[in-house]
Amino acid sequence: MTASFLLEQIGMPKDPISENKILRHRLDEFIAEARKNERKMRRFQSLELKLIGLSSVHDLIDAVLAPDYATFRWDEVTLLLLDPEYEIQRALEEEGVDLRSLPHLMFASSSDDLNAYYQISLFPTLGPYRSRQHSTLFPARRRTPGSVALLPLVRQGKLIGSLNVGSYNAERFVRGVRTDFFEHLSATVSICLENAVNIERLKRQGLTDTLTAINNRRFFDQRLKEEVSTAQRNKRLLSCMLLDVDFFKRVNDTYGHQVGDLVLRDVAALIRAQMRGSDVLSRYGGEEFSALLSQASEGEALEVAERIRESIEQHVFSIDGQADFNVTISIGVTTFNPALNEAAAMRIQGEYIVGQADKALYDAKANGRNRVESRGEIELQEVE
Repeated sequence: MTASFLLEQIGMPKDPISENKILRHRLDEFIAEARKNERKMRRFQSLELKLIGLSSVHDLIDAVLAPDYATFRWDEVTLLLLDPEYEIQRALEEEGVDLRSLPHLMFASSSDDLNAYYQISLFPTLGPYRSRQHSTLFPARRRTPGSVALLPLVRQGKLIGSLNVGSYNAERFVRGVRTDFFEHLSATVSICLENAVNIERLKRQGLTDTLTAINNRRFFDQRLKEEVSTAQRNKRLLSCMLLDVDFFKRVNDTYGHQVGDLVLRDVAALIRAQMRGSDVLSRYGGEEFSALLSQASEGEALEVAERIRESIEQHVFSIDGQADFNVTISIGVTTFNPALNEAAAMRIQGEYIVGQADKALYDAKANGRNRVESRGEIELQEVE
């Protein structure tokens, strides 16, 4: 079978000059397409290398949500992450991130919320924007996209998120085109996200109390410096609480240390339930807990403390083979207001704030226990 016969079969003329022109034209098209793909590959590789170099959950998410527009020309980018235990959200909040400032970041509490977008396969999905299907993935859009690309984030065969890209051009993302670059990007983002979360877990293990699963004293001391610095810089209130389980030795002596451990776990959970996600709760030592409430006035801190006190007082501890019993807690509160006296505020130390809360806790113990006492806003002249 000759070349001329093949050219004739595909509708090309037998004239050598015409054949050469057509072949050259097609070759130029192939070369142009190859160069276009090479440039595209370099753009994706540049983004992927940047992501691989990041270990912070916040930095990673920020890079994913804000790729260079001049490079990719993506009009809308959002991220939906599976976070049933609020692990990622808590990590971001502990980095000082206000989740309200990230409208393009969303969280799913159930894998079903993610699976709804990838019912056919775990491969990128390209096509026209359909409000009924995609409006929840682009909640804070500037304009309605004309076309979208949904990239599944998968680890161990399970969906952990969805990276969503929108274009105002209806022809930008269309069904049927190859998705190799998107597949590679989604795999890279998935691995980087998993690594960042694992690193955060390792950090937390070193800063977490193994008994109560809340922060430990080391973590509290670290965050105390950060919170005081932030309060001074932004002229924001910062309240501190110290909480101590009343007559805890009696629990250990009566029911044993194992029951005492169970009580401490429950008490930690009861305290945590009354606090905001951004508040810092730690086991300070033994049966004592500490808490930092950013941007909380004395009145707000007292309200939280009273809710905690009531919830613990009303909680019934039921232990197999033992009679039901109750415990109570005493709480000391103080508030740092950097706006009162800026010169003195700049010299205040976190240890002084905790010391004032400790004095308030002593007052609560001395005045009968199972109560909340406050030292009010710190008298800054004391530290001058």
